[in-house]
Amino acid sequence: MTQASTAMSAIKDYILSHHLRPGDPLPTESKLCADLGVSRSSVREAVRTLVALDIVEVRHGQGMFVGQVSMRPMVESLVFRGLLAPGDDYASLRDVVDVRMTLDSALADDVVKAWKGRPDPVLDGYIDDMEELAAEGKTFSEQDQAFHARLLEPLANHLWAHLIDAFWAVHTLTVPLMDAPAAEDIITTAKAHREMLEAARRGDVEAYREATHKHYAPLVLALSSPRPPRP
Repeated sequence: MTQASTAMSAIKDYILSHHLRPGDPLPTESKLCADLGVSRSSVREAVRTLVALDIVEVRHGQGMFVGQVSMRPMVESLVFRGLLAPGDDYASLRDVVDVRMTLDSALADDVVKAWKGRPDPVLDGYIDDMEELAAEGKTFSEQDQAFHARLLEPLANHLWAHLIDAFWAVHTLTVPLMDAPAAEDIITTAKAHREMLEAARRGDVEAYREATHKHYAPLVLALSSPRPPRP
C-alpha cells in the first residue's frame, strides 16, 4: 500500500471513529502528516482523491472538512462513461435515466402516503415558478431539483434523497450536449410536476406514477435521438 493510500484510509477511519458529520472540521494537513508519519505530498494526494469522492471538502483559507459524501461522483462517472462509449446514440445515458425513473416509481407509494391531503406553499411556489418560466420558453432546472428534494423530505429513508439528488448530475451533464428543448416539451414537464403533486395529495398512486413518466418523457425522447457527430 502506498503512503497516499495509507493516508486516505487513515482520514476515512478518523471520520468514522470520531463520528463526524458532513461539514465537521478535519485535522490540518500538518497534523495529518505528523500523526501518520507520511509526507505532505502523500497527504495532498489522498485529500485530492477524497475530494473527488465528495468525502472531504477543502475550503480555501479555512481548512479541510467532511464532505457531503453524496453519490454524485458515481453518477457523473456513469454519465461520462456513456459519453465515451462508441456509437452515435445515448444508450448509456438512457440507462442512467431509466434507473432514476425506476427509483421514482418505487417511491410512489411512500411519496403519496406522505403528501396525501398535505398542503405546502413551498412546493406550490416551485410549480408556479416552473409554469411561469415554461410559458416564457425558459427552462427551470433549479426549481425542478428543489421540487424533487422537498417532495422526498418527509420520507424516513434519506438514502433515497441522496440517490435522487445524485441523478441530477445526468441533467446537468447531458442538457448542454443536446439541442435546446422545444417550448411544448418545457410546458409538458412543468405541467407534469403539478399533476404529480395533485395526484399525491389525492392519494392516487397510479396517477402519480403516470405524471412522473410524463415528467421524463421529453428527456427520454431527446436521448432516443442520434447523438450529433463528434468534431
